[in-house]
Amino acid sequence: MPRPTGSAHRRGPFTKGDRVQLTDPKGRLHTVVLEPGKQFHTHRGAVEHDALLGRPEGIVVTSTGGTDYLALRPLLVDFVLSMPRGATVVYPKDAAQIITYADIFPGARVLEAGVGSGALSCSLLRAIGDAGRLVSYERREDFAAVAQRNIETFFGGPHPAHTIRVGDLIESLERDIDRVVLDMLAPWDVLDTVSAALVPGGVVCAYVATTTQLSRVVEALRGHGTFAEPAAWETMMRNWHVEGLAVRPGHRMVGHTGFLVTARRLADGVTPPVRRRRPAKTGLADSTSADSTSAVPASAVLGAGPAGAAAPSSDPVAPVPDGPSDS
Repeated sequence: MPRPTGSAHRRGPFTKGDRVQLTDPKGRLHTVVLEPGKQFHTHRGAVEHDALLGRPEGIVVTSTGGTDYLALRPLLVDFVLSMPRGATVVYPKDAAQIITYADIFPGARVLEAGVGSGALSCSLLRAIGDAGRLVSYERREDFAAVAQRNIETFFGGPHPAHTIRVGDLIESLERDIDRVVLDMLAPWDVLDTVSAALVPGGVVCAYVATTTQLSRVVEALRGHGTFAEPAAWETMMRNWHVEGLAVRPGHRMVGHTGFLVTARRLADGVTPPVRRRRPAKTGLADSTSADSTSAVPASAVLGAGPAGAAAPSSDPVAPVPDGPSDS
């Protein structure tokens, strides 16, 4: 069986051409590409590449200046955060959410709009494998070139499942697509193209930065007529300092990076079911009445009540079921 693309440099002893991450005692990271006879230089002395070649991961090498360095292959997250950038990368925390909640599976046929610097493409390609297919659309040729180089650097060459096309997704004629991932300013503009490309039951996932974009893409999905009720969320990640009994949250965290929205493609000719939502209490009517549920179109419920309380919505992490119906 042939080895999956990129796996040759992910395990085993260090060999020529491997990327190695050297970590000094202060936690500073340095990435080198191994070549016989070469040296890695810092103000703390030099490290011989030959001292790493043929050795296993997790060793410690000492520079000529007496500084110890831990040697490991960089993980995908390390590569993404240090790669050359044409556009802002999709952070690993969001890429992980996209892989999971958009259900990117081995062999999937995926359509991507907005390849940027190629960070998300690397995650998508690892998830779908060599048997899958990823078609990435990027409007800017310079961004596409940077992304192509980054992807080939990470996988050690071109990935057989990947195609980058310079152009607009709205012009795509792709069909029988399992998943669509949109990282673009106006994802609502391409919903007709997305709907035509997706198979019934397929997933569209949009990554947007602002609340106005979030509102517009959710309402566009609701009003399109070919998608089930969308789910919207964001994630925040905070590290913790753990040293003996000194356990506390880190002083810095990766806060808001973007919102994620997912929705499922309905079968052709199917009308989305009417959403049942519990109206907010107004204080003017009998709020304890048993008949406190009503059937209204999902697109008509943006928020209710004098305080602007939001109606219940889909939660991809812990869905909250609608209240019991008396009808």
